Amino acid sequence: MKKHDKKIDTEEIENLTNQLKRALADYQNLEKRITEEKSSWIRTANKDLILRLLPALDNLLLADKHTNDEGVKLAIKHFMDVLESEGVKKIETEGADFTPHLMEAVSTAGGEEGKVVEEVRSGYTLNGDIIRPAQVVVGSAKHSAEQNEAN
Repeated sequence: MKKHDKKIDTEEIENLTNQLKRALADYQNLEKRITEEKSSWIRTANKDLILRLLPALDNLLLADKHTNDEGVKLAIKHFMDVLESEGVKKIETEGADFTPHLMEAVSTAGGEEGKVVEEVRSGYTLNGDIIRPAQVVVGSAKHSAEQNEAN
């Protein structure tokens, strides 16, 4: 009878050990999932805040075009430094090929076919993801030909 009890005890210990291992694995998976979700919420909140701040940057850039104020230039630089430290990068458009997944064509004008002629509004990425496409004027050979005929 004692031998039988030892067998039951060994099986019970093994069963409880397996249950404990499963519970521990479940807990570790839960911790990992919570950490990932928290990280995702923070990224979403950062993105939303940055999207709300971009119009203020647009206004500073517009003011800079119409004034020669060092204070505005300094504010823009500081603003951009803070955004860059958070993973925001400006989409470079000047003289670039039109790239539909990074840019929105708002118009066409005379110029090299498929090249960005003018940037209407800056676009930005956040950690490699597009958060706002650049609005650009794209060069068109047709417009160039029409301008040459008009002259």
